[in-house]
Amino acid sequence: MPENVTVEQAKTTALERAKVQAIADEFGTLIGQSNSTLVTNENGKSDTHFSSIGRSDVNGEWIETIGEPQYAINYEQGMLIVNVKVKGRIRKLSGPKIDLAVNILRNGTELKYESDDFRNGDDMYLHFQSPVSGRLLVYLVDYTARQVYCLLPYSQQADMAQPIEQGREYLFFSAKSVAAEERQVVDEYTLTTDKKMEQNEMVVIFSSGELAKANTSASEGLLPRAMSIDHFNKWLAEMRIKDKNIQIINKSLTIKN
Repeated sequence: MPENVTVEQAKTTALERAKVQAIADEFGTLIGQSNSTLVTNENGKSDTHFSSIGRSDVNGEWIETIGEPQYAINYEQGMLIVNVKVKGRIRKLSGPKIDLAVNILRNGTELKYESDDFRNGDDMYLHFQSPVSGRLLVYLVDYTARQVYCLLPYSQQADMAQPIEQGREYLFFSAKSVAAEERQVVDEYTLTTDKKMEQNEMVVIFSSGELAKANTSASEGLLPRAMSIDHFNKWLAEMRIKDKNIQIINKSLTIKN
């Protein structure tokens, strides 16, 4: 891993690659890896950003993780090396995936504001579009607190899941994007952290059939309703086993101070 990648980021990347490789070994896949480096200079200060994007076309999906992943972390010639062993349940895909548009937006409601790199106090929005009608759930995983927050449906929304109309573009977490009579229901989110950097993950769950949100408890202050990571993983695994129409998109994001 490059020098500017933290241990937590490296562990997340290693775990995702291990899952993809396990599915590839069982069901076959075409895997591509694209690396890019961006060097910027502002006010005489040089900054280097490394980006590693894994592209995969796997004929299966990860259903659940069994037990805790086991990590081995070493440094060789100044490079961070992370090895991981993970056990889980996988399933062969029964049909083609739905072409969903999922974009996390930072401090703006247009697609040009798409980003997974947030600063303390930044506003977050979500753009979503599906070619088929269905239901949508959105959760945010906080690995430090080991809590999972329900972002959608909104806390004051009566629906068990957000209804989605085919072809319609949605902008979530923005009261200005809906009719005046609906604005009081919309939850808006500002991301904060008291750490140098925090790694979170957005989990977007879509089904062309029925969906029902998990049972959650009230959080302190203005935080959304939440549940433990263990509860979330167990619930999600059960949902995936029962409903083969479910499609899940995971989006990692960082919050920096």
